[in-house]
Amino acid sequence: MPLRVDPDPTFRDALRNQTGAAGRPLAGMWVCSGSPLVAELCAGSGLDWLLIDAEHSPNGLESILAQLQAVRGYPVQAMVRPPVNDTVLIKQYLDLGVQNLLVPMVNSAAEARAAVAATRYPPHGVRGVGSALARASRWNRIPDYLARASGTISLTVQIESEAAVASVEEILSVDGVDAIFLGPSDLAASMGVLGEQEHPKVRAAVEHCLAAAKAAGKPAGVNAFNPATAHHYMAAGAAFILVGADVALLARGSEALAAEYVRPGQAAKPGDAPASY
Repeated sequence: MPLRVDPDPTFRDALRNQTGAAGRPLAGMWVCSGSPLVAELCAGSGLDWLLIDAEHSPNGLESILAQLQAVRGYPVQAMVRPPVNDTVLIKQYLDLGVQNLLVPMVNSAAEARAAVAATRYPPHGVRGVGSALARASRWNRIPDYLARASGTISLTVQIESEAAVASVEEILSVDGVDAIFLGPSDLAASMGVLGEQEHPKVRAAVEHCLAAAKAAGKPAGVNAFNPATAHHYMAAGAAFILVGADVALLARGSEALAAEYVRPGQAAKPGDAPASY
């Protein structure tokens, strides 16, 4: 007789539980190397969540699957970011067993509704039905998966342009959008201050979106590698945050070794490396 299983709790559940318990924002990091070994190493760190990125990282379906398998045994939430808000690609991610999606570059309520529709089976959306073939349903070992599927998926959309900031209230009002995530790097670029994530008008836009999310009763997160900025946004209401990346940690750590042993006396000064990606 096949083993009957239940879906894992989602990022949405983790946010609700954390808010109801300690009230501490969930802290996470990017996983960009494409390596299941590195993903597993990060999963055991004690952080709350990992973002496996496929927008700016060498991740395809096979490597995402391997990383999901590598981290599943650890008490950490795994979120995956596809490269684009695409119905077919989202279908593939969901069938792989991705439960927590971060959809990039959502600039309007219409684009947010399209992302929601991609995660829902008809008549509530356009997700293709292939549960008997898919890891998501454990190959139909999850009872009533088709009826329960929408409850097993958490959708976060990324606010990272001036257009998105202008439409943030409408985006937050879309049923099925569980949370928003602010990307100060692309936001800075769209505001004409490329590379200046700390620019006052970028910070003001982020804070505006955090306040809008609070008013809408939905969680908001933000990317902030600078510790002072991270703590500032947490105090301003961020419910979850990304504070580093596997590749950035390795880059800075290896540079520190070189500075110590190859170029003694020429150690990098604080602030030499960019504070964000």
